[in-house]
Amino acid sequence: MGNLYLVRHGQASFGAADYDNLSDLGIRQSVRLGEYFAKKKLAFEAVLCGTLKRHEQTWNGIAHGMGDAAPTVPTLAWPGLNEYDSEAVITAIYPHPLTKPDSPEMYKHHFRLLRDGLTQWMNGVVSPKGMPSYAEFVAGVVSALDHVRSQHTGNVLIVSSGGPISTAVGHILGTACETTIELNMRIRNSSITELVFTPKRHMLLTYNTLPHLDDAEYVSWITYA
Repeated sequence: MGNLYLVRHGQASFGAADYDNLSDLGIRQSVRLGEYFAKKKLAFEAVLCGTLKRHEQTWNGIAHGMGDAAPTVPTLAWPGLNEYDSEAVITAIYPHPLTKPDSPEMYKHHFRLLRDGLTQWMNGVVSPKGMPSYAEFVAGVVSALDHVRSQHTGNVLIVSSGGPISTAVGHILGTACETTIELNMRIRNSSITELVFTPKRHMLLTYNTLPHLDDAEYVSWITYA
C-alpha cells in the first residue's frame, strides 16, 4: 500500500497579465511545504508534475525546502495534470470582455461565472475554446492516478492545480459535478490531499490540509487563488 500526496501549487498571480507565475508568497508557501516534508522525513520515490509554470515553480520551491531530503529521481512531466482554462470556461457562457477583478463584488461575480461555466462544461452543454471535453480532462487526471497505482508502492508526490485535484477526488468518491466544483472552489494554495493506494484502487485519506501552515505565524500565508 502506498501514499499519494497531491499538492496544489502555491499562490499564483491572480488578476495579473500572466496568472501562471507564483507570487512571492506562493514561493514561500512552497518552500515551507518542503521544509515540512523534510521534518516529517517523507521520502518520495516519484514526483509527477503538471507542465504549467506555476507547477514547476511550486515543485522547485518544495525541493529547495526539502534540501538534502529532496528526491533525486527525475520529475515526470504529466500534461494531464494541467488546469482547465478558467477564462475560456467563463467566455463560453459570458461572451463579453472580462474586466480584471479589483473589488469583493467583482471577485464574487468572477467566481459565480466560473461555477456556472464549469457546470455547463462538465455536463457537456458548452465546449470552451481550446479546451478538451470534460471526459477528456478527467481521463488525463485518471491516467496519472493509474500510472501511480501500476508503477509504485511507496510515497509519491503530485504537483498540480485545484481543478485536477478536485477532479481526482470526485472521481474516486463518485461525486456529482456540482460537488466536484465545490471541492475545487475551496481548495487552498499549497494544500495537501492524501490518497492511499493499492494496485487496484485509490482511497481518500485527507483533503485540502495545510499542516505546514498550522502555526499562528503563518495564518496570513493561507490563500485560495
